[in-house]
Amino acid sequence: MMPKEITPPLFNRLRVILVETSRPGNIGSVARAMKTMGFSELVLVNPRVEGALQHEEAVAFASGAQDILASARIVTTMAEALDGINHAAAVSARLREFSPPVQTPREVAQHVALAASAATGQDFYPALLFGNERFGLPNEIVERCNVLINIPANPDYSSLNLAQAAQVLLYECRMAALGGTGIAAGSVGFHGDAASQAQIEGMYAHLEQALVAIGFLDADNPRKLMPRLKRLFARAGLETEEVNILRGIARQMMEKARKPGE
Repeated sequence: MMPKEITPPLFNRLRVILVETSRPGNIGSVARAMKTMGFSELVLVNPRVEGALQHEEAVAFASGAQDILASARIVTTMAEALDGINHAAAVSARLREFSPPVQTPREVAQHVALAASAATGQDFYPALLFGNERFGLPNEIVERCNVLINIPANPDYSSLNLAQAAQVLLYECRMAALGGTGIAAGSVGFHGDAASQAQIEGMYAHLEQALVAIGFLDADNPRKLMPRLKRLFARAGLETEEVNILRGIARQMMEKARKPGE
């Protein structure tokens, strides 16, 4: 039975806020980026197109993430968008003379992931703010945020599409929340019982006998073969069933090496 997946706190705490978005397709693309990275709370502030969440372009570009659109909220003020948020990060390619501290996506992601893991109750709820495709975020919104995120892109062409910028940020947040592995505990593949030291040592002894039997290992001059093999298998993190398979291989090697009549 696979262990139950544990969802890191950041996935249930991070809010994505789109401010005055012009293209419904970009809203749909951001919803798709959110779903692929495991986030779900989307808030729109005064989108330029009426009925943006139901617009055919938004639905088409969401491409399977229509549930994110269906649960999204539309608000008319930044106060509503930031209600309950206590760490706001503005995303902008344009640096400002007066702005909060500038950080990279990875720095922000690591901070919010750690803070969310350590938080209890209503202690920490972060948000990522993205501005209009053409004008970005106005200074008055940037100045009320805790940090300004600048994506370190090609200085000769640093402009990212809205959904591309969101994907970069959400990917970093996912990686940080999952401890850099990209895989939640117990989420992928079969996990068997870890082999005990006694089982592993028994396997090593059996394998050594088999290697001697087939002439690969000289028992009188073993050199460093077995220590190297032990180091190799130690990196694998052997499970009980895997040890049994290796012992089965060793058994067959010894059977094949046995001379007729022995």
